[in-house]
Amino acid sequence: MVRSASRPGPAGPDLEQTSPSFTSRREGPQRCLWCGREVAPGSTVGRRRRYCGQSCRQRAYENRSALQRTGIPEDAVVLSADERDSLSDRLFQMRCAAEDVSTALAERAGPSELSILVEVLLTAAREAEVLR
Repeated sequence: MVRSASRPGPAGPDLEQTSPSFTSRREGPQRCLWCGREVAPGSTVGRRRRYCGQSCRQRAYENRSALQRTGIPEDAVVLSADERDSLSDRLFQMRCAAEDVSTALAERAGPSELSILVEVLLTAAREAEVLR
């Protein structure tokens, strides 16, 4: 039985404060461990969903199985040459957008121009964070 945080029980302090294994559910959206998309919230009972769907779960299993045969660390990120080049291009675009914002600030650009440049920077950052 888990006691409410607002009422200590007769035996002493709350269970949440004394039990090292107690973990509360994190606030905010959960992300798929394979593709990074948001995972639909499940029930409040049982384990949290780790993947957005069966296909991502299968790809993750295939990846883990392949890694066991190669000796590559499980937490390694392996990208194809095309994925690497695409990520590099997106990071370059983000750096250029950040430099544009910096230059505009140094030249004392107006709020409307800065707003546009910051929006371009945010768009580039959102695109750069997608690995697959």
